[in-house]
Amino acid sequence: MNDSHHNESVLIVGAGIIGIACAHYLSGAGFKVTVIDRGTIAGACSYGNCGYICPSHILPLTEPGAIRKAIASFFNPVAAFRVKPRWSPAFWNWMWQFAKRCNHRQLLVAGAHLKTLLDSSMTEFQQLMTEQSLDCEWQNSGLLYVLQTTSGMRDFARTERLLSEHFGVAARRLEGEELPDFDPALRTGLAGAFYFEDDACVRPDRLAAAWTQKLESDGVTFVENCAMESLEKTGANVSLLKTSRGTLQADHFVIAAGAWSTKLAGHFGCRIPIEPGKGYSVTMQRPESCPHYPMLLPEHHVGVTPFKEGYRLGSMMEFVGFNASIPDRKIQQLRESATPYLVEPFTEVIQETWYGWRPMTWDSLPIIGRVPRLENAYLATGHNMLGMSLATATGKLIAEILQRQTPHIDADAFSPARF
Repeated sequence: MNDSHHNESVLIVGAGIIGIACAHYLSGAGFKVTVIDRGTIAGACSYGNCGYICPSHILPLTEPGAIRKAIASFFNPVAAFRVKPRWSPAFWNWMWQFAKRCNHRQLLVAGAHLKTLLDSSMTEFQQLMTEQSLDCEWQNSGLLYVLQTTSGMRDFARTERLLSEHFGVAARRLEGEELPDFDPALRTGLAGAFYFEDDACVRPDRLAAAWTQKLESDGVTFVENCAMESLEKTGANVSLLKTSRGTLQADHFVIAAGAWSTKLAGHFGCRIPIEPGKGYSVTMQRPESCPHYPMLLPEHHVGVTPFKEGYRLGSMMEFVGFNASIPDRKIQQLRESATPYLVEPFTEVIQETWYGWRPMTWDSLPIIGRVPRLENAYLATGHNMLGMSLATATGKLIAEILQRQTPHIDADAFSPARF
């Protein structure tokens, strides 16, 4: 433990996986850390996702064709990638900025930045699991992308070739007849799959619980049901936060509030152009024929994750604002989408249904760095669909930037100043 900052305090707003990771690295640097959350610890987007730690997931959402899919979804309420038009100037500006970046050149630029962050994060995760022995069902089992049709295999082969040629990330190709032996939970008759062996998986709620418990034992304070309401500044410094549970002071402030970060932008005098991208999951009792490998089903946009005591299907990207409903048809859609691929795609014993708002930026890159025009406030948000995967590298970067150290990777592309 570094005690060089033992007299300095940090207040983190947001106790999702990003806030927890920031607390880990800042506490390790010797800061006295308090983490507050408007809800419960890791109770929002960090809770019910599929738990992938996936350095293979380099390509951003801003890909050629994404806008065409978005426009088509206006007329298709069951689209896996869906945009619901609404009257909001901020939303339409976000969509315009997003559309401008949906081209091959921007895809490669954003992908290069994401790869650097993803690789760093995997290294940090491996070290975390070795040193902390967190009880969170960590699996170094890779990630299997399963395709139903020959056209799906052909399309994904182009994606895999792009990943290999531009980013050095290659997959093992499996033909359809190989799949039942590779994972007996897969149906016969599928076209094939691509296996990214270096990916990992975790049960996200257990990671958050185990990591939080360890941090609390190291002196980090977590305060639930504590919403930030306003702040006070002294010159170019934030001096205190006013919350639903009273006034809190600190030397440094980190905003890691996920999709809710955009609602705090006015207080900090900066732009945080994030739109909530809603996703769903259903967690069930394990089927008799349960997959051995975590899987993505790209043609149906569904993720499949086996846990020791459960089985999860997760999917969808809906731009519908801060909608908090879980329609039965969405859960049924998840079940039906997995049916063509798996011998036993679902069970009737549902343990939990869930939704979360992913913090989506218009360039598919997270926002990590100091708030412009403020000396002691920092942003760690906007991680799109990769919050779990990018958590550790983000926490390390925030600790380095806050201490005015040279970051271990180039962080300029993630700076809040780019907006």
